Amino acid sequence: MSGWARPEENTLGVILGRGRGKTRLPAGSTAAKAVRQATAQGASLGTAHLGIGAGVLCSIEAVYGLGVFSSQLGSYADLLPIIAAWLLFIVAFAAVSLKIATRGESFPTWMFVAYLAALAGVVALDFIAIWPLGDIGRHATASVTAGFGLLAAVTLRPARELIAVSIALLAAFAVAIAMTTPLDSTTIPTQLVTVSLAVFPALFAIFVVRRFRRMVQLELDRVLVQSTVSAPRFAVGMLASEELARLDLAAEELLDSVASGATALPLEPRTASIAASLATELRLHLIEGRRETWLYHAITESEHLGKSATLHDPGSLAGLLDAQQRDGLLSAVWLMVADNNKKSATTAKLMLGPVIPPSDRAAKRTITIPIVITTSGIARNRIDPTTWAAIAKVGHYADSTENSSVRIEIDCVVANPADQ
Repeated sequence: MSGWARPEENTLGVILGRGRGKTRLPAGSTAAKAVRQATAQGASLGTAHLGIGAGVLCSIEAVYGLGVFSSQLGSYADLLPIIAAWLLFIVAFAAVSLKIATRGESFPTWMFVAYLAALAGVVALDFIAIWPLGDIGRHATASVTAGFGLLAAVTLRPARELIAVSIALLAAFAVAIAMTTPLDSTTIPTQLVTVSLAVFPALFAIFVVRRFRRMVQLELDRVLVQSTVSAPRFAVGMLASEELARLDLAAEELLDSVASGATALPLEPRTASIAASLATELRLHLIEGRRETWLYHAITESEHLGKSATLHDPGSLAGLLDAQQRDGLLSAVWLMVADNNKKSATTAKLMLGPVIPPSDRAAKRTITIPIVITTSGIARNRIDPTTWAAIAKVGHYADSTENSSVRIEIDCVVANPADQ
């Protein structure tokens, strides 16, 4: 399998490389639109609902902060800065929320910068109002709500930007507390709680959104890879149909123009060159899929399996498995590498063949394909019971531990292709 060409991109549109003779996705194709939507700045993969929840949470905290502010009206030496801070926050947050609700799930850079400037003004005005009181943690209200205001952008802006802003907010609180508040056993807890309320909601929301996107991408990848189970023994990949459709349409348009007389014969050199290129690309697509099985496409075109699983199937024997065996094998490999992480990378190596001939005449209608799965980075007791049930669908198996890795040997009985 190592000599075969790998796909240019995987199921999630991540570019893997461009082989010789390959072309870019056409700008108007469905695949190109999907890639543009996936990489566009804004909410995606259902995170818009998380953004709504974050906005509601920010609104609740703002109401609570206004309540705390109202209860401390008599403490302020000058009410003008704190009132200005709350008005500025309400206007900025309302404007951003209205824009997102009416113009779509996007947060352009210019608006994000303006929003951050408004939040910085809120923090500055709040600090000015409570500075003479000598206790930032006890009296901060609008500045804490400004930290919650970052939740409005958590699904629409890169995480690194929000992390940088959160660090800047943490630094601002630290400097203000150090310059105004006497730190002792009675004031330190209040300062820590206030700073945590201002900084950590946005950081926690970033973590939740990243995990959610990872989960949805993983499930999308799984669904797309599952489509290979019903593929013929030899077939083009999941992502090749788009390219074939483009070439087919271009060939039909050229033939139609010749038939209708719009393109005169003999063809002009430029038109003849285009026709020759189309014919060459079509022939290459017809040839290149003659030894690529469903399992090859499932592994190489998957964002998840492509990083964790390798396949050695020189005889293209995976194509002989029936639908139930394919589903079991794919599910087993997927489950074994599903918990892959940076600290303990789990890998799986699949080796198929050579074929074991039948031992008696009565069994000549079937052949046995040895399948060996060798994993690393996962202990046997960490393999989910569902994985063993999936392996049992493929055939009789035996497992062992070899050099700190799990080795699973499967005898997969399939119909003899000579009888089909």
